[in-house]
Amino acid sequence: MITNDREPKKARNSSQEASSGPERVSATEAMRSAAAQLTELLGRPPESVSSLKPTDNGWEAEVEVLELERVPQTSSVMASYQVVLDPAGRLMSYERGRRYTRAQIDREGR
Repeated sequence: MITNDREPKKARNSSQEASSGPERVSATEAMRSAAAQLTELLGRPPESVSSLKPTDNGWEAEVEVLELERVPQTSSVMASYQVVLDPAGRLMSYERGRRYTRAQIDREGR
């Protein structure tokens, strides 16, 4: 006679997952999620994700967006957005930080 000892394990695993909250997405998935959701909100695609770090509450990302296109391109206005994602990769908040021209570089000590 074959017994099915898998069901109790499945039930325990799903109840453990429910009590521990949503599973954390990978860094790659978090980057894609931050870029896609910010695009939807701003109506402009990001140029890049310049930083991404895990936090106790999910992920924090810094996303660079072209705000105003100019000729020459080096004078185009860029903006850096701070994005907060929950562990599942859903956008919780965003805030525009600094604005700068594309040609501008950061100085040391700033």
